[in-house]
Amino acid sequence: MQANSCFSDNIYFFRRGELKQEQQALLQLPAGQDSERQQVLEKIEVFVLEKADYYELKKTPMLVRGLAKGDIICVDQNQTGKYKVVKRSGNLAVRVFRKTDIEVLESSLTPQVEMHEGTLDIQTNRALSYSLHVNLGFAAVEALFDNAMAAYPDSVWYYGNVYDPADGVSPLNWWDSFINQV
Repeated sequence: MQANSCFSDNIYFFRRGELKQEQQALLQLPAGQDSERQQVLEKIEVFVLEKADYYELKKTPMLVRGLAKGDIICVDQNQTGKYKVVKRSGNLAVRVFRKTDIEVLESSLTPQVEMHEGTLDIQTNRALSYSLHVNLGFAAVEALFDNAMAAYPDSVWYYGNVYDPADGVSPLNWWDSFINQV
């Protein structure tokens, strides 16, 4: 079996506008394990790019760690759920969870996020997924979400693509190439 092109040593770098978005699709990517240690997959909305097995995320995932809206990934078609990020969008993934209905929190938080050019990408009964560009700054993002959570103590927020999914604490540091470069 031939190895997928994105998992070889030859890294392909994309320039803005280089790949045309041909169509949309749903990919299933690993989001963790359930209480019985079975793999949980999340359906991710993507744009299919011209280069085989390359996709651009349409939205920030709710549960899959390490990804945000606009990231370009390459998926290994030979191994279910194996992928790698080949280009970062510069977006921070922020997920909000609440024990009770989240609509009241969403209605106050989303306009604040939008004032900073962020977007609400996914909403469920008890969770929200947002994208904000890293150039806003970590302090501003943290203040925004900490202040919102203070009004809703049964809520919590997390970064989705700042820490290494393997250990949950090591920073990925992908943002070093973005800070104040836009």
